[in-house]
Amino acid sequence: MELKFCQSCGMPLTEELLGTNADGSKNEEYCIYCYKDGKFLQDCTMDEMIEHCAQFVGEVNKGLPQPITREEYIGQMKMYFPHLKRWRKEININEAAPKNPALAGVKELIAKMADTLTVTYISSVDEEGFPCTKAMLSPRVREGIKTFYFTTNTFSLRVAHYKANPKASIYFCDAEGFMGMMLRGTMEVLTDAKSKEMIWRDGDTQYYPGGVTDPNYCVLKFTAIDGRFYSDFYPRSFVIG
Repeated sequence: MELKFCQSCGMPLTEELLGTNADGSKNEEYCIYCYKDGKFLQDCTMDEMIEHCAQFVGEVNKGLPQPITREEYIGQMKMYFPHLKRWRKEININEAAPKNPALAGVKELIAKMADTLTVTYISSVDEEGFPCTKAMLSPRVREGIKTFYFTTNTFSLRVAHYKANPKASIYFCDAEGFMGMMLRGTMEVLTDAKSKEMIWRDGDTQYYPGGVTDPNYCVLKFTAIDGRFYSDFYPRSFVIG
C-alpha cells in the first residue's frame, strides 16, 4: 500500500490517524492533529508549523539510521513543506499578479526562461516506473505558462513513454543565475497536420528530411498543473490555476 503523508505537517498517515471532514467522515489528506470536523486546528504559517513539528525530532530520529539535529530537521522541512497541499501557493494564469508576494514575478520568469534558454529538460516515466530525463530544444510555441509545444521524433523512446504514461515534467535551468524552474503536468503526442505546421520552422528538414509531413516528425504538447521554483537558495512550490 502506498504510504501517504499529512498535507499539513508531513506525518505518515494511517487509518487511525486520519482527520475528519465536516460530516464526520475520514479525511484522506490530513491527520487528526491538524484537521478535525472540516477545519484546521492551528491557524499558523508554514514556518510556524515547521517550528512546531521540530520539537518532535527525537521521535523522528527513532526511525532513522543516523540521528539528525533539530536544525537539520528544520532545514529539510523547509525544502519539503512547500510541496504539501496546505502550503502550496497558486499562480492564477488569468490574474495580473499573484496574491502571495513570494511568487511575484514567477510567471514572467517562466516565460523568459522558456523563450530565451536554448535547452529544456523533459522527463517521462518508463515501463518500469523510473523517471527518464532528456535535453531537448526549448519549446517552439507556448501559451502563457501552462502549455508548451516541442518537436521530436515520432518513433523515439520518449514518445513511446508518453503514449503509455502521459505524466511528465519539464525543467528550465539558468546556470549563470543559479535558478531552476520545474513544471509538472501531462504530455500529449500530436501528429495532426495543424499541430505539425504550427511549430515547423525553416531548416527542420535536417532533422525530418520528409518535411512537415515526415512520418517521423511529431509534436509534444505539455500542459502544466503545478511547479517548483528555486532561486536565492530557497524553493517555492505553486499550483497553476
